Amino acid sequence: MSAVADVSRSPGQRAWARFKRNRMGYLSLWLFSVLLVLATFGELVSNDKPFVAKVNGTTYFPILNNPSDQALDGDFATPADWKDPFITGLLAQPGNWKVGAINPHSAMSIDYFSKNPNPAAPNADNWLGTDKFGRDMLARLLYGFRVSIWFAIALTVAGTLIGVVMGAIQGYFGGRMDLTVQRLIEIWGAVPELYLLIIVASIFEPSLLLLLILLSLFGWIGLSDYVRAEFLRNRNLEFVKAARALGLSNLQIIRRHVLPNSLTPVITFLPFRMSGAIFALTSLDFLGLGVPSSVPSLGELLNQGKDWLDAWWIIVPTFLVLTVSMTLLTFIGDALRDAFDTRKS
Repeated sequence: MSAVADVSRSPGQRAWARFKRNRMGYLSLWLFSVLLVLATFGELVSNDKPFVAKVNGTTYFPILNNPSDQALDGDFATPADWKDPFITGLLAQPGNWKVGAINPHSAMSIDYFSKNPNPAAPNADNWLGTDKFGRDMLARLLYGFRVSIWFAIALTVAGTLIGVVMGAIQGYFGGRMDLTVQRLIEIWGAVPELYLLIIVASIFEPSLLLLLILLSLFGWIGLSDYVRAEFLRNRNLEFVKAARALGLSNLQIIRRHVLPNSLTPVITFLPFRMSGAIFALTSLDFLGLGVPSSVPSLGELLNQGKDWLDAWWIIVPTFLVLTVSMTLLTFIGDALRDAFDTRKS
């Protein structure tokens, strides 16, 4: 009965069933999804501005529109610092209150009124301590993980699209088109990527968009080889020949028949490509060629840990975040590989 039920399912349903049988991969997918959601909505978990506050009978929503210090009966026209002893004393008065995040720190906020020297060890105010600038480590890790993971997703999508297009052109048309594009890819692949990044970083101000563009220009080469091989194999199958005999255009044949049957290596490599993207961004940030200092970065924290070896609370949590992320993606990739292996029942 189970075999008959399995045959009645669509290929996608059978692949999902095989994926769920891999308990480690399935659990890793759920854990990674939870971490992604927490990081994406990090302002709700770690923020130095309250969600809502009532001061002297007036209700404010600082997370959306932070009032000035003067609006809270202070002396300055600058945005209110909710760690200021004046404001904390104001909130302690009867009738005044605030509701904020679990961790009352953001990635860039600095508690100028803290009595602990920086980098400070974990304490009641900073659960994972602070970095050398006095910024909360928990907030830096949360926001840095968000930057890394969404950068990896964007780089994976961009590199995959370029790789699929280039591999499809080579594999479907073959012949001189294949040979010409292959020679161009070999020339482009010989360009020293790191040197190019160093040159660009010395000319332009580093940014996530600039890194995304530069890394996307090189990140598709490996994937295009697998797509090319799949297209070379599938273009001579009977159903493709039948579609060509019916008068379908090359684009229609590629989109309807060849591409859907050539996506197995693309899908199975996605988690590993994300791991590579996270590693690339972290390495560039560690070398000072990545994002600007205003952007939270796991690589920048590793660089701080190298300089402050006695501040274990900087290097150890950062290393654990990277290790757990890479491990979860590896388990997901292994489960996807098994899910698309039709030999596994």
